[in-house]
Order: sequence, then structure tokens, then C-alpha cells
Amino acid sequence: MSLNRKRKKELRKLQSQANKLWESQQVLVNEAGHVAREAGRQLGNYNREHVVPTVQHSYEKYAAPYLEQGVATGRRVLNGAVVPAAGAVVGTAMSVWDVASQKRHSLAHGKGLGGFDVEKFKKNAAKAGAKATKTLTVAAPAKKKGMGAGSVIAIILGVAATAGVLYAAWQTLRADDELWVADDPLRAPDA
Repeated sequence: MSLNRKRKKELRKLQSQANKLWESQQVLVNEAGHVAREAGRQLGNYNREHVVPTVQHSYEKYAAPYLEQGVATGRRVLNGAVVPAAGAVVGTAMSVWDVASQKRHSLAHGKGLGGFDVEKFKKNAAKAGAKATKTLTVAAPAKKKGMGAGSVIAIILGVAATAGVLYAAWQTLRADDELWVADDPLRAPDA
């Protein structure tokens, strides 16, 4: 199918307009990339100046007291109930073992079963249990000042999330010339 001169001229004019539009779009996308980079820089400044202090303050105000209370409760239960009970059990078992060893020794040397004093046995067992309890009790460490592990983790997660958002925005809005080059340039149809 052949085109007359008028149609060819209109097609060339249309192609010229399309090329101008294409160039203006590339300039616009390039400017949008500059704006996005500046917005990312400003977002980083805002994050550093406002978000991080707010998160840190909120952590210290809301989460840190509960975390410290939980640690203190755990330490109190461990030192007040678990360790003394375990110490008493271990101490009693060791005292029974010592008394049994003494009795075995006396039997081995021909002294027999005579002279077994129950009150002395109880007294020795109580002493051994108290000694074992003192030995096994864990002292509470001194209270730390400054940021704890939880606040450091919260800050790291906040920075990582911000970096991920900024990277995704940058990847989305960057101006790669290779992405905007047409595979087949617009041209007038062959007559």
C-alpha cells in the first residue's frame, strides 16, 4: 500500500512530535531522579535528627522498665527460690553421703552400729545444707548504665528498615539511561 505525499508529510510531522515528547520525558525523568535523591538525603537527616531519638526515648520510657523488671524478677526468683532449694537438696544429699561414709568407715573398723545419734545427724545435715546454699547462691551483678542490648537491637532494626526503604525508593526512581532507550526508534513508514 503506497501513501500519498500529504500522508507522508503528516507522518513525518507526527514522528517529529513523538521524538520531542520522548526527549522531554527523558529530561523529566532525570529531574525526578535528582529530586528523589535529594528527598532520600533529607529523609536520612530527618531519621537521624527526629526518628532515632524518638524511638530511643520511647524504648527507654515504655519497654526498658518492663525489661528491667523482668530481669529483676527472674534474678529474684533464681536467687530467692531456685538456688536455695537446689542448695538445700544438694547439701542434704552431701551430708547424708558424709554420714553414710562415716558409718561405713566405722563398720569397716569394727565399731558396729552402736552410738548413732539422730540429733547429731540432723545438726550435721543442716550445717552442710547451709554451707552448700551459701556456696551456690549467685550474687546479683551491678546495675548497668547506658543503652542495653534491646535498645541497640531496636536502633539497628530501625536503621536497617530505613536503609531498605531508601534503597527501594532509589532503585525505583533512579534514572538509568539504559532503561529508557527504545529498542526500535520511531521512524516514518517506508513508501
